[in-house]
Order: sequence, then structure tokens, then C-alpha cells
Amino acid sequence: MQILKSFGNFVPMMTENMTGEARRQGRIEVVCGSMFSGKTEELIRRLRRAQFAKQKVEIFKPAIDIRYSEEDVVSHDQKHIMSTPIDTSASILLLSSDCDVVGIDEAQFFDMGLVEVCNELANRGIRVIIAGLDMDYKGVPFGPMPGLCAIADDVTKVHAICVKCGNLAYVSHRTVEGSQRVLLGETQEYEPLCRECYQKAIAEEKAKQNTPTEEKSLQ
Repeated sequence: MQILKSFGNFVPMMTENMTGEARRQGRIEVVCGSMFSGKTEELIRRLRRAQFAKQKVEIFKPAIDIRYSEEDVVSHDQKHIMSTPIDTSASILLLSSDCDVVGIDEAQFFDMGLVEVCNELANRGIRVIIAGLDMDYKGVPFGPMPGLCAIADDVTKVHAICVKCGNLAYVSHRTVEGSQRVLLGETQEYEPLCRECYQKAIAEEKAKQNTPTEEKSLQ
């Protein structure tokens, strides 16, 4: 009898798990981390599940991100999903009035209005799934990402692997010259580093900058 009672309690939980995608309330989910950590891959995975659940899904990305495709959201391992490139966060409200789920990739490149846009969508009962870099190449919180993490119902921090020591990466270290904050790139321009290896890399770069020109030419 005890076994049957336990099974009876388990069935509703199992049913809820199986239908959860279709019954999810308005909410904000953020997937953040450094480059090469699997943020976009996780975004695509969640959006695919929503599509399998017969939900209407709209996906957006910054128009400036044309590294792999002008229209698709594409992960580093070449997983992809159709999206709508836009220039401003306000466009999301105009283009997602009749949907169940909104996906946003590379959120750090959007304007600060994205925070209010995502709040508005969630308050309408829409599930909002966001992927983006939490910090820039200097380790500074990036664009609207801090605000999005603050208002999110759920934040998932994913990690790449430090290419120097194999520990969990902390930041995306820029390996080419350039002081502009937004520099689209891949493995040729960035590498994931842990905190310790990042500090060593920054110290080495400063040492090179302080090296006299004559000594640099001899190295």
C-alpha cells in the first residue's frame, strides 16, 4: 500500500515534468559566461525544446554579429537556429507580440533598454531566454548583462576551460591589439583564461609596453 501511495505521488510530478515546457509562466532566464563556454549552444538547446513543445518562438540577435551568419544564431560548434537581426532592443517588443518564448543571443551588444524590454515581456507571460558575455575583455561587466542578471528568475553561469592551465575560465582575454570595447572575433582574437592566468597575461602585456623600443626590436 505504501508503494502504491508513493507511486501515486510520483505520477503528478512526472506529468508536470513532461508538460513543463508548455505550462511555463512568464520568466527571464540568463545564460552567461566567457567566450567559448557554450552560452549560445545552451540557448539553442532551450529554444529547440520550446519548439518541440509546439510553442511559438521568436529569436533575436544584434545585427552587427555576422561572424558565422547574417541571420542565424550560430554556436562555436556550428549548431544554428533561425533568428531576426535587429539594431535596437525596442524592436523586440514590436516583433514578439504574439509568441510564447523569446530568445536573445549576444545580449551584451544591445542597448541598456534591453533590461526594461525583457521585464515587459516576462510580465506579459512570455518566457525570455538570454545568452551573453557577462564581462568584456578587461573583466568589466558588459552592457545590459548585469541588469539582466539582477532581474532574472534564473541565472546559469557557464564556463570555458582556461587554455593555459585547464582550470575553469574566468574571462575572455583579447590577444590582439585594440582598445575598442566591441571587437567581434573568435579564437584568433580571444582566449578563455582563468583568473590567475589572466592576471599573468595582463602583467606580461604591461611589461612589454614598458620595454624600450630598442629592446623590443632585439627580442
